[in-house]
Amino acid sequence: MAIGTGDHAPREKYPAWVRNDLERDYYDTEWGVPVTDERGMLERVCLEGFQSGLSWYTVLVKRPAFRELFANFVPDALVKFTNDDVERLLQDERIIRNRLKIQATISNALLTIELRDRAAAGDTSLAGFYLPNGQWVEPGLPAFIWSFLPERTITPRELSEVPAQDDVSAAMAKAFKKLGGKFLGPTSCYALMCAIGMVDAHLLDSHRRGVMGLFDENGRLLPSPKAL
Repeated sequence: MAIGTGDHAPREKYPAWVRNDLERDYYDTEWGVPVTDERGMLERVCLEGFQSGLSWYTVLVKRPAFRELFANFVPDALVKFTNDDVERLLQDERIIRNRLKIQATISNALLTIELRDRAAAGDTSLAGFYLPNGQWVEPGLPAFIWSFLPERTITPRELSEVPAQDDVSAAMAKAFKKLGGKFLGPTSCYALMCAIGMVDAHLLDSHRRGVMGLFDENGRLLPSPKAL
């Protein structure tokens, strides 16, 4: 059965990159849904790094194995990985076997803990906060990523109107690199922003448009709870 036809409700419209059940389920349940916890954010950051130069479908297929082999992306477990673990991972065909990306994952886990500690020590730039939809953004890495939440989102009618990157994603990539982060350039940052709901990249006629609850129908950021 073709996606978006048959037994699906008339308003269930999918972008062209949704080509199979796995991608459809991801689109319907995850893509664009805010990720605000530390473990979830680290997973997203690392998997965007692994996806670089490849298709997201490749990552989705391998994601269960990534979670199994990378300690479910729990930073406190990942930082204990040794060179022997890196070599072990390079032999496992269930994941994307790239030494630099594997090492970057361990390095980003260490950075995650450093940012958590800085937030606990009183760094207000990494403090947790509430999104306009009332969702809590955890301190540290999640707060850093969500600090780049734009005042407006895109309002695309066609996939061609969704950019590969923008000024905000470029700024995020630059700041992440300055902190010591690895494998997250402007394009990966924009993909991350779309995936975790910081940008509503759903087409205007999509049944998932507005799922993150952060923007009004004109694409403007809604007021935060404290501003109400």
